[in-house]
Amino acid sequence: MRLPNDFEFYIKQAIIRKQSPDRSRAQFLISESETSFQGLRKRVEVMGINKFNANSIIKDAYDIIMELIRAKLLLEGYSAAGNYAHEAEISYLKKLGFPENKLRFLNQLRYFRNSINYYGKILDEQYAKQVFEFLNQNHKKIKATLRIT
Repeated sequence: MRLPNDFEFYIKQAIIRKQSPDRSRAQFLISESETSFQGLRKRVEVMGINKFNANSIIKDAYDIIMELIRAKLLLEGYSAAGNYAHEAEISYLKKLGFPENKLRFLNQLRYFRNSINYYGKILDEQYAKQVFEFLNQNHKKIKATLRIT
């Protein structure tokens, strides 16, 4: 799977738009992401990862990461909308120097999450475990890359 285009491509396509920074919405997303992260960790600790919750874990992990990226975009005065908005948001990490292998994983996660939401795809617990491990290993790194504390 290819990496997203450069962030500037999405600006030129008007998928990313310049706006006034929205600190209150950004703070909400940061808080929501942290609450969801702690809740997901607790849920996995209690229930584990299995075929009954694999899709849910994948979607929740994706949302946690995307809330952080959206928060940073809002703090910088950007918003994304329309087709390819999620891809554009992931490309922002590329602009900030996030490692290519992790961008590739996130882009794949975006694709699979969309497969769940829009096409009824059922993913297995092994992939859910990979996603959860990725989230645990990279949550702080993503926040650091975005300079969110």
